[in-house]
Amino acid sequence: MAIIRHMEAQLDQAKQEQARQYARTRRLLSLVDLLIGLVYLLVWIFSGLGVRLKAVMLTFTDQNSLLVAGILLALGAGMALVSLPLGYYSGFVLPHRYDLSNQTLKDWLIDQLKGLLISAPLALLLVELLYLVLGAYPDTWWLWAAGIMLLVNVLLANLAPVLILPLFNKYTPLGEEHTDLEQRLLKLAEKAGAQVKGVFKMDMSRRTSAANAGLTGLGSSRRIVLGDTLINEFSPDEIETVLAHELGHHVNRDIPLMIAFGTLETLLGFFLAGQLLQVGVGAAGLAGPADPAAMPLLALALGLYGMLTTPLDNLFSRWRERLADRYALATTGKGRAFASAMTRLANQNLAEVDPPAWVEFLFYSHPALGKRIQMARELAPEEGQP
Repeated sequence: MAIIRHMEAQLDQAKQEQARQYARTRRLLSLVDLLIGLVYLLVWIFSGLGVRLKAVMLTFTDQNSLLVAGILLALGAGMALVSLPLGYYSGFVLPHRYDLSNQTLKDWLIDQLKGLLISAPLALLLVELLYLVLGAYPDTWWLWAAGIMLLVNVLLANLAPVLILPLFNKYTPLGEEHTDLEQRLLKLAEKAGAQVKGVFKMDMSRRTSAANAGLTGLGSSRRIVLGDTLINEFSPDEIETVLAHELGHHVNRDIPLMIAFGTLETLLGFFLAGQLLQVGVGAAGLAGPADPAAMPLLALALGLYGMLTTPLDNLFSRWRERLADRYALATTGKGRAFASAMTRLANQNLAEVDPPAWVEFLFYSHPALGKRIQMARELAPEEGQP
């Protein structure tokens, strides 16, 4: 088994056919999900559900924060219900059909509940703050809202590895059996100037057969995380190149760049949503943009903006991912191991190696694996060629 792990991986053509089918199905389901969300919000807007719900709530309270909470609860609960069948199929049935998940239905439902218990209070806090600044600063609320989102993103990047991620997976130090690998990865981090708390193993195999690794957290919470599926199936050289890619993001300052890029995009999104709100509330006879009854319209505006800017996000991300790949190849000098790791990821994660160009442009946050493998062989031809 050890010999097999250290052989250069070969692309499994049968799995590539499965990967293409899986990718097509996921794209179709994503489109259906978008349409469901669009129709759901349009029903709220044109039926006046928000106005009716607000009128009912006003018989009990005139506190704006309670009106916001009530409409958000109704809007979010309804969306969760109409999306549940598709979410169950795409999140549970489909991965099992392609042998990518080994999670029981009970464990999947528990994960969904955990996610809801985390996301719902956070969403309530953010929406309450949004409507607070909408009311207090009607002309510049979008500036305040973007600033709030920036603060939240930075806090989550710091706190998620410590408080949120351990709720879903168990993180343990690599231990004595992987001492050599740990020392190798820590040297890579030191060379990159990344101060990390250590190297940890994540029990990904409890849910999936897919492999992954990452450099999580900011500042004092930064740590190297390897999925146990990666440790079990990849050679030390392959793991080294995967982590070197992640460290490339640190060297290239991609986290602050992504946060800055996202903040600018969010700023523009809130501004444009505000323009749409001004038109929409007038047509619907609402009190103004800060009227909680206009929440479905605000959600629609932000959702459409997010959908339209996704290709731009992916273009920016692919650029940074290519630079991280180049760093990994230059730092390790192991083109063959890098190419083998990408091939193994394609086989293990059922990732399409050569998707159509339009699919990569619209949906891929990373360059297609085929391009990454080709670059590894071009940049290190003497070492990368078999």
